[in-house]
Amino acid sequence: MARITASVYTSHVPAIGAALDLGKSGDDYWKPLFAGYEPSKAWFKENTPDVIFLVYNDHATAFSLDMIPTFAIGCAAEYKPADEGWGPRPVPTVKGHAELASHIAQSVIQDDFDLTIVNRMDVDHGFTVPLSLICGQVAEWPCPVIPFAVNVVQYPVPSGRRCFNLGRAIRKAVSLYDEPLKVQIWGTGGMSHQLQGPRAGLINREWDNRFLDRLIAEPEKLADTPHLEYVQQAGSEGIELVMWLIARGAMSDLPPRVAHRFYHVPASNTAVGHLILENSQ
Repeated sequence: MARITASVYTSHVPAIGAALDLGKSGDDYWKPLFAGYEPSKAWFKENTPDVIFLVYNDHATAFSLDMIPTFAIGCAAEYKPADEGWGPRPVPTVKGHAELASHIAQSVIQDDFDLTIVNRMDVDHGFTVPLSLICGQVAEWPCPVIPFAVNVVQYPVPSGRRCFNLGRAIRKAVSLYDEPLKVQIWGTGGMSHQLQGPRAGLINREWDNRFLDRLIAEPEKLADTPHLEYVQQAGSEGIELVMWLIARGAMSDLPPRVAHRFYHVPASNTAVGHLILENSQ
């Protein structure tokens, strides 16, 4: 059977992708951030999965305010980088895993989670920046990737509890897939940041690091954090962190092994958090 071996958590700041694409990763401003991902790149080379299940949010490229699914799973054979207004990022086309994605959709929907099935879409920086951070600048992505888009843009957005339980349903679905695949699940977005209004530029180091502590040690309790706390403590865009709970819910109930942890501010006007958890064998 297939199994989830690890989960990866990271912010997906668009300026990070621009810094990589424009050759600025060695600049004084960006160098400390990218240094924090060097251990992750080494870890990934030693632990490359057969498939990545990548949880992210679309930024009005595949979906618009006219139609926003709460949860959408990509079941296509490939996904091209989206043009977000200044041309698509110069990164490889993503190869999907349609068979596993369709299997997960079938299982999760039968477990009463309504998913939108997407057979054609482009993927934006929320999807490609995490891949670049962990896989590096490559001619081809090292494995197939299944996109899983979550609405954290237009209220109402899903609760942390629903996201955590969805992760558990995804774990079950993967375990029922009849091929010996090693699967990683990635949760992206966050950490604390607000992009508009009087609190624009908000960063809350203490709250962010407490979130990381709790994500590792007490995810069940963390899943009950209300939306209002995310917005008050982590800014309006801090709500993206509920997507990390999908990845955490998909992990084993046994305590995980922390392979790497990193936190850095600022990246553009965002706090960058990063964590790699391995499942206990």
